[in-house]
Amino acid sequence: MSLLVARERPLTSPLVYTLIVLGGALLALLLGAVLMALWGVSPLQGYRELFMGMFGSAHSISESLLKATPLIIISLGIAIAFSASAWNIGAEGQFYMGALAATACALVFSQAPGYLLWPLTLIVAMVVGGIWAALAGYLRARYGINEIIVTVMLNYIAMYFVQYMLASPLRETQARGVGYPQTDVIPQTIWLPRLAPGLRLHVGFLLAVALVFVVYMLLRHTTLGYRLRAVGYNWRAARHAGIGVSNALIWAMGLSGALAGLAGQLEVTGVHRRLLWGISPGYGFLAIVVTLLGNRHPFGIFIAAILLAALDFGAQTMQRGTGVPVALVHTIQYLMVILVVGGGVLRTHRLTLFDPLFRRREA
Repeated sequence: MSLLVARERPLTSPLVYTLIVLGGALLALLLGAVLMALWGVSPLQGYRELFMGMFGSAHSISESLLKATPLIIISLGIAIAFSASAWNIGAEGQFYMGALAATACALVFSQAPGYLLWPLTLIVAMVVGGIWAALAGYLRARYGINEIIVTVMLNYIAMYFVQYMLASPLRETQARGVGYPQTDVIPQTIWLPRLAPGLRLHVGFLLAVALVFVVYMLLRHTTLGYRLRAVGYNWRAARHAGIGVSNALIWAMGLSGALAGLAGQLEVTGVHRRLLWGISPGYGFLAIVVTLLGNRHPFGIFIAAILLAALDFGAQTMQRGTGVPVALVHTIQYLMVILVVGGGVLRTHRLTLFDPLFRRREA
């Protein structure tokens, strides 16, 4: 006897799914209000401080979009992998490898003109990130090795390798043996321009917006996208139809890693202008959450990335204004993910209480 049974049903309409998503987000905010009240803070005051920190000034909007930029790009890559039922958990390592490759290329060829050097660093970062991820795709396709385990292990290899490079070969020239582990500043000719004076938001955000449409077109309106989705839906049927499943897996992982490497290059050339340890506060892992919250759809990912980035930045303002810890906002974030993703089950399944009773009625 089952108290709660999920039965498959035809997909609900997009409107119903949108209402499910909004309902999950609202419920997360209500639960957050309860937690604030237990903390002794007025929920209205807390959410007011949070909103002002998210969108209350040009600076807060700029910082929210700046943090959202790598999340959008990495999440789009993870969505490509997910479309072929490949789990890329290694975006963090691919991000670091892309950032390392871009920085090394910029420092080695520092005398090259900017209009050649910037595209070169971009290509190198994407190739290195793509190869790093495609390795896991190849091992799954060729030997059946679980890509989740491989990508997690590759994360550690990448991060420790970057740490080694920052400790000696690429360490800042004037700080040998002392100071923070970081490289020399890259040539100014490849610094990405800022979108407005006094703000850190750079043109990489516009590239992220463009990639949303590119990935959407790739997955929905190209032969490659069709093959990836066919493999994701049913790899046996795809193979029977003549689609190369192994190639699709490798391509999905490679493209996913290439976008993570691209995000690393933009973080170096647009924000820090050098490679330093801790350049990523966990973008590769948070991007998985963004992808799930955005329902693996490029436009949903765009909205989810901005929302989570803004919540993260606004949490600091809320903490200063009310004393509520940042961890509370993180709790709201993940409650939102659980409720929205869990609510998504209702799009494809009907939940039935006291299943035996219903079966007797049907009989």
